[in-house]
Amino acid sequence: MASAERAPAAQGHLADPSADARPPHHNRKKNHHRRGLQGRPLASGEKSHDAGAAKTGAGKSGAVQAGGDQAASGQHTRHGEPLQAENAAGAGLARLHQPAHEPAGRPDHRRHGSADSADPADGLYAALDLGTNNCRLLIAQPTRPGQFRVVDAFSRIVRLGEGLAATGRLSPDAMDRSVEALKICAAKLKARDIRRARLIATEACRSAENGEEFLQRVRVETGLDLEIINRETEARLAVSGCSSLVGRETRSVVLFDIGGGSSEIAIIRIGDNRSSRLANHITHWTSLPVGVVTLSERHGGRDVTPEGFDAMVDEVGRMLDHFDCPPVGSLSNGEPEAGFHLIGTSGTVTTLAGVHLDLPRYDRRRVDGLWLSDDEVSAMQARLRSWDFTARAANPCIGPDRADLVLAGCAILEAIRKRWPSERMRVADRGLREGLLTDMMADDGVWRRGRQRGRGQRMFGRTEGNRA
Repeated sequence: MASAERAPAAQGHLADPSADARPPHHNRKKNHHRRGLQGRPLASGEKSHDAGAAKTGAGKSGAVQAGGDQAASGQHTRHGEPLQAENAAGAGLARLHQPAHEPAGRPDHRRHGSADSADPADGLYAALDLGTNNCRLLIAQPTRPGQFRVVDAFSRIVRLGEGLAATGRLSPDAMDRSVEALKICAAKLKARDIRRARLIATEACRSAENGEEFLQRVRVETGLDLEIINRETEARLAVSGCSSLVGRETRSVVLFDIGGGSSEIAIIRIGDNRSSRLANHITHWTSLPVGVVTLSERHGGRDVTPEGFDAMVDEVGRMLDHFDCPPVGSLSNGEPEAGFHLIGTSGTVTTLAGVHLDLPRYDRRRVDGLWLSDDEVSAMQARLRSWDFTARAANPCIGPDRADLVLAGCAILEAIRKRWPSERMRVADRGLREGLLTDMMADDGVWRRGRQRGRGQRMFGRTEGNRA
């Protein structure tokens, strides 16, 4: 987001405008003691990190996940429906190096869904998000203004951040799992003509002592050059990916993205003159250094007692106490039905939606954009809390890979609901990857009618000729 991050309690300070603008692997130092809990947007005219990154090459997506992150099966979750996308500029290029070893696995050439009209000259765009819990890839083609069609997707639970909170390092097993998933992503990228891509890593690589060492291994073994984004960029991308879920009647939103190692929250206030870039309406943001993986490891996620659940809620609540933002009354403006609501983008929220709908199998088309009342959210949380580990693992919208994480996510959600009570919450099965794609497409002007496209070279796969 166009807000800044500094040391704890350094409110309103601007981040170094070049922090995300420099090339991904030059002079990147870890700042273990700069875990700021809150920030405010850059003042008008200030240069945002995303804009600086546009030339060099932004994620966590609770966004495109199968079965609330059921993607360990390799199941694709995009069915080709056009996604509304925010007209926001500012995403950069990624590079593909020649790997030392050929990526394992065959590319999946299946195209998803309906044949939306798309200009082949627009080419394909790719967004990869390596998070604390998941590795996710989307490859998409722009279609009508503000929309794109997903042509390939991949998502797998890798638990890169497993044990990180205790040791401060990425474990060998977690790195091995992640590299294998990234090899599949590399094969998919090489098999297609990718015009532009951005490949990002988030909290696990940000905070691990050996995060940079791991990314060097990824470059050698897969050819993929991932950049570590900061929390400000991560929060902003979450907003970009969900902008079409904020209706014209909405005046204010609290948007949250519960991840594996961190949770981003954005306060969005919309006046009469709505910008085409929803992120321009962010007034406050924060990144909590806690996610479903870290919280479940500290408190236990398999057998969660009522006291253990309350302890998790209290821990997150204490973190939120340090977030200085307007009270909920000023956000709703006396219009609770249309004026203010929550938007959640994470496996936790999509899981609640799937359980609420009693789906026999997770279906993104039914979950994305779903409205849940406050009572319905409370009922679903109570239902999940009443299940033991076996029952959670047996549910098709949770599965064994998330059964020990989902209650930690519910605890984070509960702390957010206590801080910002709302009569309604909207579910978003989208997030960082969509934000990345949106930003890149808007930055390239692919949705501008009559824009002449120039010549260039594809970043992955075959080389491209002249564009019409």
